Amino acid sequence: MTKKIAVLPGDGIGHEVTAEAVKVLERLRRDFGLKVTMDSAPVGGTAYDVYHHPLPASTLALAKQADAVLLGAVGGYKWDTLPRELRPEKALLALRSELQLFANLRPAILYPQLASASTLRADIVAGLDLLIVRELTGDIYFGEPRGTRTLANGEREGFNTMKYAEHEVERVARVAFIAARKRNKKVCSVDKANVLEASGLWREVVIRVAEDFQDVELSHMYVDNAAMQLVKAPKQFDVIVTGNIFGDILSDEASMLTGSIGMLPSASLDAQNKGMYEPIHGSAPDIAGKNCANPIATILSVAMMLRYTLGEPMLAERIERAVSKVLDQGLRTADIYTEGMTKVGTKEMGDAITQGLM
Repeated sequence: MTKKIAVLPGDGIGHEVTAEAVKVLERLRRDFGLKVTMDSAPVGGTAYDVYHHPLPASTLALAKQADAVLLGAVGGYKWDTLPRELRPEKALLALRSELQLFANLRPAILYPQLASASTLRADIVAGLDLLIVRELTGDIYFGEPRGTRTLANGEREGFNTMKYAEHEVERVARVAFIAARKRNKKVCSVDKANVLEASGLWREVVIRVAEDFQDVELSHMYVDNAAMQLVKAPKQFDVIVTGNIFGDILSDEASMLTGSIGMLPSASLDAQNKGMYEPIHGSAPDIAGKNCANPIATILSVAMMLRYTLGEPMLAERIERAVSKVLDQGLRTADIYTEGMTKVGTKEMGDAITQGLM
């Protein structure tokens, strides 16, 4: 059965990195039997420039009709002065909400070829392979009430609401425990239960869910300690499950353990494993159009798409082997370049990985 992929390049380097990921999909379709169709649509600031909205109805409809969504990145200085509800980032939050993508999976894997590219010592990060499962549609990013108001003394105050319902915690916790069963059977739940009521409920629910997974070891860690431990001893973690805002921060921190944020893919899944797949890096407008962005995170996001939504794990492995092969050859984009390697651009890296599919 042919599956539908919605390609949403977005802004900045999003166009460049998704183009390389599409090359990989085209090669898999042409030579390895992948049955997909692909349709593109604007999103973010690029969509605002044409439709005066970051998520036009036509783009949302395409995303809803698709089996999977490939997203580049949204945002840029050009749109920073827009009203908050019209900024590119609102499109990303709306897609997650409208598609009910509640579980965000962000693996942080250090390819052995890139041990010297990490900012930490090789003995600290060598062999790193952890997975952060981030709740994606709740927490302070979506909680109401929110806004700004003027106090009695005339001072302005901004306010947001952090909150979680039990079912929101339970469903993402189950995703984490199921993932851990396929890995090293360890889940660390990260919260701030010592000072936040929302985190207190989070911990209670995770403990309850763990009763259904007696074969998986559960531990708990406050988020400030987790941030420190990710730098101090990252290999102690297998699967981390946490809320939206904590996961946003910790996953970006984890990305630097791997040498570059340009190496980390992500999957955002609904209850039926329909997903939106994207690199975790931003639109990087300062390097857009310069053919120097790293497309590997986006290409590895395609591998996650094949594994989680399209049911093609063997093709996912082909991509991962091709990435490893290219790194073995010493090809590096600027963000992961070290002395003695061969520096290449976005297109050249994409071409090499596409050609390396075997």
